[in-house]
Amino acid sequence: MTQAKRNGKPNVIVFFTDQQRWDTTGAHGNPMGLTPNFDRMAARGTHLAHSFTCQPVCGPARSALQTGLYPTTTGCYRNNIPLPPDSRTLAHEFRDAGYRTGYIGKWHLAAEEPVSEPKRGGYEYWLAANSLEKSSDAYDTVVYNNDSRRIKLPGYRVDALTDAAIRYIDERKEDAFFLFISYLEPHHQNHLDDYPPPDGYRELFTGGWVPPDLASLSGTAHQHLGGYYGMVKRIDEALGRLLDALKSLKLDRNTIVLFTSDHGCHFKTRNKEYKRSAHESSIRIPTAVCGPGFEGGGQVRELVSLIDLPPTLLDAAGIDIPAIMQGRSVMPLLRGRKDPGWPDDVFVQFSEDHVGRAVRTQRWKYSVVDRTPDSGKQPGSLRYEDECLYDLQADPYELTNLVGLSSHREVVRIMRERLNRRLVAAGESAAEFVSASERPGGQRRVAAEELDL
Repeated sequence: MTQAKRNGKPNVIVFFTDQQRWDTTGAHGNPMGLTPNFDRMAARGTHLAHSFTCQPVCGPARSALQTGLYPTTTGCYRNNIPLPPDSRTLAHEFRDAGYRTGYIGKWHLAAEEPVSEPKRGGYEYWLAANSLEKSSDAYDTVVYNNDSRRIKLPGYRVDALTDAAIRYIDERKEDAFFLFISYLEPHHQNHLDDYPPPDGYRELFTGGWVPPDLASLSGTAHQHLGGYYGMVKRIDEALGRLLDALKSLKLDRNTIVLFTSDHGCHFKTRNKEYKRSAHESSIRIPTAVCGPGFEGGGQVRELVSLIDLPPTLLDAAGIDIPAIMQGRSVMPLLRGRKDPGWPDDVFVQFSEDHVGRAVRTQRWKYSVVDRTPDSGKQPGSLRYEDECLYDLQADPYELTNLVGLSSHREVVRIMRERLNRRLVAAGESAAEFVSASERPGGQRRVAAEELDL
């Protein structure tokens, strides 16, 4: 038995999905009944109701969740940039505290397949693929073990990885462990450009509720939403199986489980693919935590970033938070408590096909973009152009871009100040902003009290 278990340290599991919109959950109003297990977890534990990625791309988001650093700090500011071998990850922090550590599923932080031991982020147990969407298919799950040997797991991919996770837990139930389970679902299967659910599940959900942004904008939602919902349903069933396994092994009261995702999905409504935009459909994610320290934590309504989750897990496990981490633990916010120092906005980076930045408050969202050729090859810019301004109170699904309106000139000015503060705090340089062409505000007016941003 490890020293961590003898000292009463809780086990920690990260249940990580890929490309899952926040509004797929009943806790966020989805009427399709897709997520009863997540909804129960959010109700009984702690629901981080306003949770956002800090980079809506697979690799960069994963680098942030592993390290607690912005992608521009890790250097993984776009896909296919490996995590530097000297990076300090959650695996290192938990191992140093006496935990067994394991990683199962999609990694996406290396430039090789299989991933060699020095490039596994410090995880002790390994059953994963760097590009799970390329190594496997919905009913053809292929991963690699500690010896870099190809392993084919039986069953639908969600179930195959969940079976492996339950085996890991059962075999280490006497030890304190940190387990990271990284699913591909409900991400599209790249070579098909489709969302393949378990057999029979697409038919169950085709023709169901369509979020207002997807209903209003042209894209692929009407073709793909049935399959996507079917994948979400199976993911939630896997969460239920995992929680059942913990209960049957009498580990439920001593195990923290974090459910979150890397980014959302806008079904080609905002650009030519599924993410990489500042819209809620791309950056807002479902997040809930249960277990020691989180039971009865209530709904946290402050804005929370993906980089706040690593320090939160360490804090909850009683492990010192490294000073280098750029996020903050949410523990002081639980049970309705207020943290006067908690930021009242979140910051999002974009880079790959383009470079952009965004800042979001409870009411307003402002995004900028560098439109120079090949800007996506750079981690950031010193000069951005106005891209979007949304009033999330009046327009929660972001159907009317207010940028450039004379009535909102002062809102843009204040949001630019916020964005520059965030750039500097993230280790970037303050930027110059180029205004969009001004147009009449019409009947729109912004009252003085609405400028108290």
